[in-house]
Amino acid sequence: MNSFEWPSRFLDLKREIVSATTEERLTASWADLLNELTKRTAEIAQEGPDFITQIDFANLEKLTPEELDGIRRKGTVVIRGVVDPKEASGWKTALEEFVRANPHVDGFPEGDKQFFNLYWTRPQVQARAHPNVLKASTWLNNLYHAKSGKTFEGVDLSVPLVYADRFRIRHPATDWPAFPPHVDGGAIERWEDAKFRRCFEDILGGNWRQHDPYELEHRLEARSSLYGRPDQATMFRTFQGWLAMSETGPTQGTLRVFPDVALSNAYTILRPFFRPTVPLDSADILDAKNWELDISTPDFPGIIYHNGGYSGPRPTPELHPHLRLEATMTSVPKVNPGDMVFWHCDVVHAVEAGTHRKRPIRQVSLGSLGQSARALIVLHSVMYIGAVPKTPQNWEYVMKQVQTFLAGDNPPDFGKAKDNTPYVGLGVDADVQEPISRVAMGLPIQVA
Repeated sequence: MNSFEWPSRFLDLKREIVSATTEERLTASWADLLNELTKRTAEIAQEGPDFITQIDFANLEKLTPEELDGIRRKGTVVIRGVVDPKEASGWKTALEEFVRANPHVDGFPEGDKQFFNLYWTRPQVQARAHPNVLKASTWLNNLYHAKSGKTFEGVDLSVPLVYADRFRIRHPATDWPAFPPHVDGGAIERWEDAKFRRCFEDILGGNWRQHDPYELEHRLEARSSLYGRPDQATMFRTFQGWLAMSETGPTQGTLRVFPDVALSNAYTILRPFFRPTVPLDSADILDAKNWELDISTPDFPGIIYHNGGYSGPRPTPELHPHLRLEATMTSVPKVNPGDMVFWHCDVVHAVEAGTHRKRPIRQVSLGSLGQSARALIVLHSVMYIGAVPKTPQNWEYVMKQVQTFLAGDNPPDFGKAKDNTPYVGLGVDADVQEPISRVAMGLPIQVA
């Protein structure tokens, strides 16, 4: 990772970006941002999981403007009671049965699979098609807006679409360091793609306080995957999310977030243009006077060359010290089956590396346990289900994705299955009944 030599074109890119403003303006903006981060990170560090907004599904349309602004700023929300708890728990049981019936499923860690590269099991299809899940998606999509007041052909924030993703059934007393703080939905593309870059034009123009993470216009044609790297989302998801199929909470392998999306955006986007003038381990590393504008190198800290493309941004305490990640990454509060957690597509997020139990358990295969014994082991289980609006680019993807659903293949954004052996028990067209659900999947509406 450290030996990667950045192509010189990225140095040209950095210089092109800076030439659109003045070095003085960008430097002043950076100093103002670091001052604001000092205050905001101190506030966040004093908070706990309850800092994350929690609302009941039944009250989505009853929130005050102030409450909505709080959700927008933090970029993360827990929506309780989206699905009946018994139905959500039943999906977990059905997924466990699917895995036992298909021992060749692709997942990791090898030998004790807990994260499954499965997309079209019947429970997943049913969960994404659930009217309440789609209603929550619609509500989240409508947190976005176009400041210009323009309307855009083929765009309807009130028509939710489905993005097929995976699920995890995480075992207690396990370590899982695979998901440190990172941002999905575009890596170097945030700077390299001209349309994606316009989502951050206020930041790059030296006016970060005007940045609006919910501005819709430039998101519509932004290209988040320029290199065709597998597992890189090409769809515009307003929010990523998951549906809880079990109880899970802090210290149990849950989601962690940096709960201020505008600030983390500003810092992540500007960081490649500044360098410290003191060692990274200096006690004075946070002082704005110890940083200077630098466009003499092509590297983008936090962006990693990977698999023919780039992944990240992946902020670290060393390279992004002002985020104070050790103190500010906040675990979401305890959730129950049927609750959903959503985070804005730009939010820095992670998965807790370890799970904690008061009493260690012997690691055994789930398949070797009876149903009653398995019920005694708390498995932290979620299905990844994001919020996706209808846009021309998203609809084009859905039209490709639905063909993979009907064929039982992996969706377009994901690599081909390692084993060509077919799965038993995949979802089928008949599992998607409601008109809103069939539209979301790209299936034709059935006429009685």
